[in-house]
This record gives sequence, C-alpha cells and structure tokens, in this order.
Amino acid sequence: MPGTTNKTGNGHQIPAPVLITAHANADFDALAAMVAASKLHPDAVLVFPGSQERNLRNFFIESATYMFNFKQSKDIDFSTVRRLIVVDTRQRSRIPHVEAALDNPGLEILLYDHHPASDDDLPATQSVYEPWGATTTIITLMLRDKDIAVSEEEATLLGLGIFEDTGSFSFASTTEHDFQAAAWLKTKGMDLNAISELMTRDLTTEQVSILSAMLQSATTHDINGVSVVMAEATIEHYVGDFALLAHKMLDMENLKVLFALGRMGDRVHVVARSRLPEVDVGQICSSLGGGGHAYAASVSVKDRTLSQVKDELFALLFSSVNKQKLVRDHMSAPAVTIDDASTITHAEEVMNRYGLKAVPIIKHENHSEVAGYLEYQTATRAITHGLGNMPVSVYMQRNIQTVHPEDSLYPVMEIVVSNRQRLVPVVDNGAIIGVITRTDIINTIVEEPARIPETLLPEKRRERNVKSLLRERLPARLFSLLEVAGNLGDSLGVPVYTVGGFVRDLLLNRSNLDLDLVVESDGIAFARELARVLNGRVRAHNKFKTAVVIYKDDNGTEERVDVATARLEYYEYPAALPTVELSSIKMDLFRRDFTINAQAIQLNKPQFGRLIDFFGAQRDMKDKMLRVLHSLSFVEDPTRILRAIRFEKRFEFQIGPQTTRLIKNALQLGLMDKLSGSRIFNEVDAILHEARPLACLRRMDEFGLLTIIHPQLRLTPTKEQILEELENVANWYRLLYLADAPEPWMLYFMGLLINATYPEVKEVTARFHFTKRQEDDLLMLRENIREGITLLNNWGRHDRSMSGLHRTLSPIRVEGLLFIMARTRVDELRKSISHYLTHLRGMKVDITGEDLRIMGAPPGPAYGRILSRVLSAKLDGAAPTRQMQLDMAQSLVREETAKDADYLARRKTCRGPEPDTEPFHAVFSDDEPFEERTEEFKDGDGSNSDSNPVPNSSPDQSKEH
Repeated sequence: MPGTTNKTGNGHQIPAPVLITAHANADFDALAAMVAASKLHPDAVLVFPGSQERNLRNFFIESATYMFNFKQSKDIDFSTVRRLIVVDTRQRSRIPHVEAALDNPGLEILLYDHHPASDDDLPATQSVYEPWGATTTIITLMLRDKDIAVSEEEATLLGLGIFEDTGSFSFASTTEHDFQAAAWLKTKGMDLNAISELMTRDLTTEQVSILSAMLQSATTHDINGVSVVMAEATIEHYVGDFALLAHKMLDMENLKVLFALGRMGDRVHVVARSRLPEVDVGQICSSLGGGGHAYAASVSVKDRTLSQVKDELFALLFSSVNKQKLVRDHMSAPAVTIDDASTITHAEEVMNRYGLKAVPIIKHENHSEVAGYLEYQTATRAITHGLGNMPVSVYMQRNIQTVHPEDSLYPVMEIVVSNRQRLVPVVDNGAIIGVITRTDIINTIVEEPARIPETLLPEKRRERNVKSLLRERLPARLFSLLEVAGNLGDSLGVPVYTVGGFVRDLLLNRSNLDLDLVVESDGIAFARELARVLNGRVRAHNKFKTAVVIYKDDNGTEERVDVATARLEYYEYPAALPTVELSSIKMDLFRRDFTINAQAIQLNKPQFGRLIDFFGAQRDMKDKMLRVLHSLSFVEDPTRILRAIRFEKRFEFQIGPQTTRLIKNALQLGLMDKLSGSRIFNEVDAILHEARPLACLRRMDEFGLLTIIHPQLRLTPTKEQILEELENVANWYRLLYLADAPEPWMLYFMGLLINATYPEVKEVTARFHFTKRQEDDLLMLRENIREGITLLNNWGRHDRSMSGLHRTLSPIRVEGLLFIMARTRVDELRKSISHYLTHLRGMKVDITGEDLRIMGAPPGPAYGRILSRVLSAKLDGAAPTRQMQLDMAQSLVREETAKDADYLARRKTCRGPEPDTEPFHAVFSDDEPFEERTEEFKDGDGSNSDSNPVPNSSPDQSKEH
C-alpha cells in the first residue's frame, strides 16, 4: 500500500522524504488525484489536507483512511521532506498544512493540476498541467499509458473524482479526455453504483431551509448581455456542503452563471459556477483570494460584510465581462506628475491648481519611471507642520502598481478594489501617459450605481456585525454593560460606540476588559447619565472632553469605564500634545495611531455589534501588518514609534514598509529630541511591561532609538546576554504569582546601565525626567546589589543558615534579587535566592507583640529584637511551632528584663538616683563590641532603613560589572 511507514522516536513523527498532498478543503477530485499520484510514486506518504464537505469526510473516515493509509499533517516530520508532490492546485496559499516543508533546502516540487496559472503558484521542479475537467483525469491517463495496474477500489475512487469535478460529464469544462479516463477505469472494475450512492446527497432540513433562502434572494443581473444570478443566505454557524446547494440551485433553475454567497459566522463563503466562456469565475474568485478554474471556483472571505463581497463581485464581473473596454478609453491624459525631488509645497500647489486629490510621483533620475503617488491631504498636513520644504519622496505612497493602456479594466479594478490604491498610473514604453482614479472607475459604471463597490465610495463605512463575538468572548457582566450603554444612547438620541484596543483584541481573540466608549455628542453629559444608571460617580476632564465612570458591579467590585466625545485631534506643531475639536466617529478613529486601533463597534440597539472599519484594519490584521493611518503620524506624535514597536512584538506583526520609512524619516528629523523625558519614559515603561521586552529593545536598537534617547542605552552583546537572563528570571518569577511584583523598568534599567558610572546613570535619569524618588531608588538598588553579592558569597562560604540567608537578602528589593539571580553563575546561590523568594521571604513568626506584652517584656526596641531572634529560630528549624516560639520568647523576655535591670543599676551607681519617670531603654549593652551591636540593631528592630550601608569607595569612581 502506498504511504506505509512507521513512526520514529523523533517526537513520534513520521519521516516523509516523498510526500503527496492536495489543497485544503479537499474535494473528491483532490482525494482521488492523491491516490492516483501514489500509484506513480509508491514510496510517498499521503497527507490528507482536510475537508469541509460532509460526504467526503464520512467517506474518508470510513474507507479511504484505511484503504490508502493517509496520514495527518501533525504526524509528519516536515524537516525530512525532500520531494513534495501537490495535486489539484499550484497555489502556495492553498496548502498551509505543509507550509513547514516549503523552505527545506533542495526541495523538489512536482505539480499535477487542471487549474489555470496564478501569481501565487509554487516554484515547481516539474509541472504537469492540462485544462481538462478533473486533475484525476490527467493522472489516470498517465497510469493507463504506463500500464500501471489499479484495483477495483482504486478505480472506483478515481472515477468518483472525475464524476464529481465534471458534474457527471455535464459541465462545460468536460473534455473528451475525461470520457477516455472513465472508460479505462470502467475496464478496471469501477463501480458505478458506489459512485452513484456517494454522488447522491440527501439534503438535511437545515440545508433545505438555506436553499430556500437562496432561491428567494436570487436576483438576475444583465452585464453586457450576460445573465448573472446572485443568491445569498446568512447562517449563524458553518454549514457543510455549501457547494452542493449551489449545484442544486444551478440545476433546478437551469442557470448559466451563479454566485452563491453564504454568510457563516465571521466569513462569507462564495461558490461560483459558470457555463459560459465569457465569465471566468476562477479569475474572479482568485482576485478575492480564492481559486478554481473558469467554470467552477470558490473563495472564503473573512474581512468583509456580505454586501461588500457582493459589490466587489459586481465590480470584478463588470470589468471582466467588458473586456472590450480598455484602459486607454477611460484614463485621464496627459498625466500631471511631480518630480520626487520636488518639495511638498510645490506638489500641494500643483494639486490645488488642477483640483487633484492625488498626483503620481516620477523619479528625478528618470522622468519616465513612476516612484509613487502623493495625496493632497498628506501634503497640506505636512505644510501645517512646517515640512513644506521636505521632498515629496519622504511622504509619498510607494509600492505603486501600474497598468498598460491596452489592458482591460479588470486589472485596474483589482488594484483599486483589492489593493486600495487611489490612483493607478498608465505606463506605455516605460513612460507615464495618463492615470485612472477611483473617480474614473465610478464614472465608468455609474449607469448602474448598485454595482459600484462600497470600497470605492470613500464615505461608506466598512462594517460587519460581531454581536456573536461579543457574546462569546466577553463576560456576561461586560456584555450587559455594553447593552446598557447602547440603550442609554438610544434614549438620549446619540450614537454610542466602543473603540480602540478593546475592539482590536476582541477580533484577535485576546483578553482585554478595558472598555472605552465614544459618543457622537457631549461625552461628559453621557457619562453623567451612565453613572446615574449604574449608581456610580463621574470624574470629568473638561479640557479633553472625556470622563471616567466609576461604579460597583454586582459583586461589589469597583469598575471603571472611559467615556470620550467623538473628536478630531490636531497638532499645532511636531511632537505637541493634541488640541481637541468635536467631530464624528470617522474623524475620531482617524486621529488614532494605527489602523488596527482605528475600529469601532456600535452599541445602539438597532445596530448593536456593527463593526466599523474605515481604514482597512481587518485586512491588516489578516496580513499581520502594522500600518499608520497617514504619512505624518510620527511627525505629529513621535511616541507612536515606540508604540509601533510594542504592538509589533506583542501581536507578532510586521511594521509595514511605508511605516518603516516614515519612522526612519521622523528619527532623521530629530523629532524624538523634542519629546519630554517623561513622555518617552511612559512609553518605554509600557514596553518593559510587555511579555517580550527584549525583542522590543532589540527592535528599538535596530532603528537607533536607544542611542537617540541616550548613548548609554545602546545595546551591546554583553547587555543583550544580561537582558535575556533578566527576561528569563522575570518570567519565572511572574509564574509564581507572588504579591510583590517587580517594577520592570528598574529591573531592565539595571541591565541597560550595567557598566555605567554614577554620573552616567544620573544623565540617563535626567533624560527621562525621573522623580527624585525614582532616581534614589535606582541608585540605592545598584549599591544594595553590590553589597548583597558580597554578603551572599560570604554566606555561601561560611554561614549557610536560613536565618543568615534571610538576614542577607531581606534588605534588597525584589528587582535586585532577580538581578543577582540572573547574574550569578553559581547554581547553589541561584537556588538559595529562589528558596528565599518562594519560602523564606514571606515567613513570619507565629507570636505577636501582644504575647510579649502579656509576658511582661519591657516596652521599646526589645520587642523587635525578641521577634527577630524568634524568627531566626523558626527559619533555622529550632522553633517551628507556636508553643516553642512562646517558650523561647519567654526566655528572651527574662533576658531583656535582666539587661534593663542591670542597665538601671549601673546608671544609679555612676550618676545618682534617676527621676521618677519611665527609663530610656538602650539599644545596646555596654560590654558588646560595636560590630556586634550594629548587627543586633539590624536584626532587632526589624528595620531595613539602616541595613544598607554604602561602600566607602565613591560611586563616582566605581563601575558595575
């Protein structure tokens, strides 16, 4: 049998030097083609890619997995793959289950496919392509020509693949080769009854209901003489075999072209079928990220509403069917262009003169080559910030796509709709001769406004409903609060939204319960009403038109909700704090930093759960891309550079190329120098609170940010090693869930300033505008660490008692303990610090001062000395129980009483009688040496304030190693 192999000890995964697979969401053609390919490559392992079709899954589970020894991708050791055989697709994006093998060195890729080529095709070592009805047909005829035997079971499965993909030889894509392959398989025992049973699919009650909805919603559209039917249905959850419903509808209504759209959960599934050569549904679905061939295709779209997908299908259909309409017939010519060395002021003047919203930029060295385009809005904002003399190349949009004048409108529509490119240059013989804009596209299809995609209409909101996500991912109390806010908005007649990071994290399925509300009205007035409903109180900030509602939930826990007025912020000069004006939700979102943070969910009852995305955030999240909203974002607020790095590492995204260039430009302009130290520290502190602060610091160093903030912060290999150790220790400590959490900034600043002198540390603290308390804490921690390391080494060589360990480490803050733990190379000392943190640090005696008072202990410092000695005994195991501690305390009380009596007697002998008042109790007895008295003082009064002596050497002359 093909694919027979044994599991190894390498994580119980199977080595697969030769591997066969097909596209994700496999159909019978894909499954059959895999089995057929295994006859040509008998040493291969077959990996099943998974399927959403119920009949195929049942068949696979009940028969194919045992008959043909398929494996799951999780069972494969992909590092062993040397030859990859892919059937029924050539697209890389359709085989994510074998992605781990695609970058193996020297990998051979062999493809068998009947779908047309695409830009996403794998780089094949060998490719076998025929435009026949089924991929199985291609391989079956190869088996026939090579005279390779097939069993009756194999012949039946191969026949099933051909029958399905040709619609039992009724699809227009069927060729004579499909008949020939089926005829040969019939001679090998292909069971037509078995195929008929598997092809006959009884509809469930739910599927009948969905099919009925599709039939009722079906609308016919005449696109240049071609009748296209659009049908749609909305289902709360995924329903299998949606393609089957499209087939049924196609046959029942005798349709020529059908696009069936199903909203299922958070996706829109599209099944497209065409019996006309004029409509290539494979090309259309590929433009939306799917695949297929000219007569049958599909796509699953995650980031658009059903109406958006339908509108974009219309736009793509229109430009595809109207191939006689060429770019040269609709472009604006000649093109008004700007040299990339020109100033922004000049570009703004040109656009203003011609009434342009954007202008193409050509290269200074070669005026025929397009470099990008600049939007009018960007130019005017740059001039406001005094950047009018900057070259346009700094803030223009790059990575621009162009078209040829003889192209059809289809590629233009793809660029404008899919890539959101406002302006498309028309290039002939390397020179720009015209442009096509979004307005040109709209004017072209304005005869049928219903077909204008909403992505081309700048004022239309990009939205879908996420009510089910809110209900599923939020605690019931928070979901109820959103409903309360929405109902209150309805009663006051104002739109209410939740915005920002709360929305972003909801969509990314990350926990975030910090709720921010925005109202298109007076936010403070709304907050007061909300507080009244919740029986809470309001803290208002009139300058920024924001408020905080503080209330108690059903459990009595205090909760907070931030409420803001929908506002537009503008910046009077670079790096300034924002000035606030009233605005709409769109302008409120536009003021934010990155697209992923510029989303909102409406809470008013009729629109509850409506997701609003004006700026392509859902696409960016899907692509794991971090992108600013406009080119001057970092000029207006350079702290966004630090935020970009923080979000990039937190979400494992990638800062986009244009955003990267804008960061570098802002740094070259020296805008970080204009920020106050406290603003920089707030952002750095937020970075150091992240789960992976070192990754953020490395990224900051790549941009040169650490050196810009202060040269002493620059990373070196030694610092990186220390910071990595600190991060590991901090992560370990975090998992202990202890109450005393370290301040990350103190911990990581110790690593960043590892070799800094005292004056250099003072320079850094001054740059960050540290408070006197922060500076003193950092400097004292450095000294405590120095002394602590020495004392700890001495303890390890001589004392080794638990009380001695407690005495040595208790004066040091937790940040210092973690730093020592990370830096020491002695495992025993690391274990000792760990033991102190996890067991000794929180240990207390089982007796109290009240117990001592009852025993007659003299009041004053004696209490501290007694309790300290009892704690030492408990730590060392000499007094583990309360009774033993009481007995020891009784003895110490007698000792302290005797000391006081002796002291008083000696004072009377030397100085005469004391006045009739309470005597002053000395801390030390006269016959103890100074060093011992000092030690007793530290142990006796329990105070840390005097237990951290600074070394005699001046810190100005010292270095930390």
